[in-house]
Amino acid sequence: MSKVIEGLLYSESHEWVKVEGNIAVIGVSDFAQSEMGDITYVDMPDVDDEVTKGEDFGALESVKASSELYSPVSGTVVEVNEELEDAPEKVNEDAYENWIIKVEMSDETELEGLMDAAAYAEMTK
Repeated sequence: MSKVIEGLLYSESHEWVKVEGNIAVIGVSDFAQSEMGDITYVDMPDVDDEVTKGEDFGALESVKASSELYSPVSGTVVEVNEELEDAPEKVNEDAYENWIIKVEMSDETELEGLMDAAAYAEMTK
């Protein structure tokens, strides 16, 4: 069974959000990485790019498939996890330690549409 972390928020497209003030730290869930298999590439936006809730901001590529990444919130990218450029497999090793982007949120009420850990665990079982 996939690991789900309490205290994070989850989207139906399997991204997680850790809220740090008005910054949303965004990654993919353990369920998503296990479905993908060995991740070979993480396509990320650039710092200062705008992201929109529900629209794609990048992709994960594995030996099996390519999967779009959808932003759970709208805002401006303030940081990308550059470690993943050289070591995309870190997402497989620990999907919750290895975030993908950090976004300064333009509308924190968008968080209300996300699931808590219990609801996400229910959706993915």
